[in-house]
Amino acid sequence: MEEPANINEHIVKILSVEDITHNVKRFTVEKPDNYSFIPGQATDIAINKPDLKSVVGPFTFTSLNKSDFLEFTIKIYKEHDGLTSKLSSLKATDELIIHDVFGTINYKGKGVFIAGGAGITPFIAILRQLNIDGSLSGNNLIFANHNEKDIINKVELKYLLGDNYIDVLKSPLNPEIPGKTIDQDLLKKYTKDQGKWYYICGPDAFTAAMVNNLKELGIPDSHIVIEE
Repeated sequence: MEEPANINEHIVKILSVEDITHNVKRFTVEKPDNYSFIPGQATDIAINKPDLKSVVGPFTFTSLNKSDFLEFTIKIYKEHDGLTSKLSSLKATDELIIHDVFGTINYKGKGVFIAGGAGITPFIAILRQLNIDGSLSGNNLIFANHNEKDIINKVELKYLLGDNYIDVLKSPLNPEIPGKTIDQDLLKKYTKDQGKWYYICGPDAFTAAMVNNLKELGIPDSHIVIEE
């Protein structure tokens, strides 16, 4: 595996690209030797092409540290003509540049995972690891999306969590089903045990709203985990 000049960068080949939803792709790539991370962490990625090496963005690992490969589950924003749009045109054997590992979302104890859209990605790795460790019991996932077409990895998440997996859809495809958002009334059901942890990931406005809701329900900052 070729290494670039910067010791904190690794050139890796893409092994496969698969569609997960209408605008989300799974990239499976080579894993550099001695490269490790904690479930929930991320790295900066660039495309290894002369005119794109300087275009860098953060993406979360959805594979497990023990895996022989790296996996990234990435939402594609084609209308922005940015990095994800460029990534969407790549195929197996194309190359990426990955950097050092970072991220403050990691598992601290049983609690409630609150995800908005592609904010589910750090939780995918965490929940997969908890399943392997036999530690999923006592954890809940509340997953907000626009509609059913946007839900990432629903079959797997439902399999892992069963009734502890809750979909919250703003505009369900069936017009007879009322739309919902994650509000204080919903969160109140999960805040009776003051010892629980609350893990939040999603767009900035979503994260801020969830943190505010939890604080108003009496959850201390020390038990709210977000990407800092």
